[in-house]
Amino acid sequence: MKKLKTRSQHPKNHICPICCILPPHITDRVILNGTESQREWALQALRESEQFRGRREAVGSIRFMAPAGSKRRTVYNAKNLTDLPGTIARGEGDPSTGDLAVDEAYNGSGATYDFFYEVFKRNSIDGLGMRLDSTVHYDRKYDNAFWNGSQMVYGDGDGELFNRFTISIDVIGHELTHGVTQNEAALVYRGQPGALNESFSDVFGILIKQRILNQTADQSNWIIGEGLFTSRVNGVGIRSMKAPGTAYNDRVIGKDPQPADMKNIYTGTADNGGVHINSGIPNRAFYLMATAIGGYAWEKAGKIWYIALTERLRARSNFRTAANTMILIAGELYGQNSKEQKAVRDAWKTVGVI
Repeated sequence: MKKLKTRSQHPKNHICPICCILPPHITDRVILNGTESQREWALQALRESEQFRGRREAVGSIRFMAPAGSKRRTVYNAKNLTDLPGTIARGEGDPSTGDLAVDEAYNGSGATYDFFYEVFKRNSIDGLGMRLDSTVHYDRKYDNAFWNGSQMVYGDGDGELFNRFTISIDVIGHELTHGVTQNEAALVYRGQPGALNESFSDVFGILIKQRILNQTADQSNWIIGEGLFTSRVNGVGIRSMKAPGTAYNDRVIGKDPQPADMKNIYTGTADNGGVHINSGIPNRAFYLMATAIGGYAWEKAGKIWYIALTERLRARSNFRTAANTMILIAGELYGQNSKEQKAVRDAWKTVGVI
């Protein structure tokens, strides 16, 4: 039976001060390699991110409740300023506005709500009916999207390297899943627990995209952030769950640094100990287990990961703990030595975790 957690049981540093979709190593490369205007946009994005460092948004302090099983979405327009949340642009049940960013944020947050409610019977990202607030058109040419602990924020991109950050539904799902993690396992945003935090967001982000597209595991391209890059960038997205390290290789933004297995794990201190980099290892493990099981990935592989996140893992769980936990869950759900349990065990073995 699930043991309920209270916020006081979570370590003080469990919430990432600001969870951004764009890894810092990409911003760093743009600052080094970009044109003068590209460097300025990257520096501005970095300055904006730094404003949130150390900020701990206590979502539990004020809960905006909606009836169980209902969506409560509000999209705000920052009008290229940085004051949050901005001016209301679209509320729950309102018709399309014709503003692509507003409508994509509205539809993406709705798809995320529907996914967690219809697949896992979860009432919004906190499980208690939290309303889903989003702000679009944040700042000018802002190259990022982030979850700040209580709402989503999207930049429009600079138009040269990056398109608007509402363009990829898996990005929206990724960022909102940080809210699920924040309220459940509360994985510390550093080292392997932080990489698991990022990986869970990628997993559920891609599953939301697959469900919207009605794709089975073998039909998906497993790319996170497809469509974010403009045609000037040599890349297909910001991460490949199928083949970590291959998503992009570009003169300005650099080469995808993600490892595909433990032999190549990043051991440095940048990126909070590689939270966006080493997430490639559990990402690939999920891809391998999902394709080995077959069918719709959210039905079995996704269920194993969801139970691990919401019932079993704790703030400082590492890759090995996650692997062993998921093997146990697969056995409980589908039987010892079942096809599903074998797929989970083989996947974690392939990436060198066990």
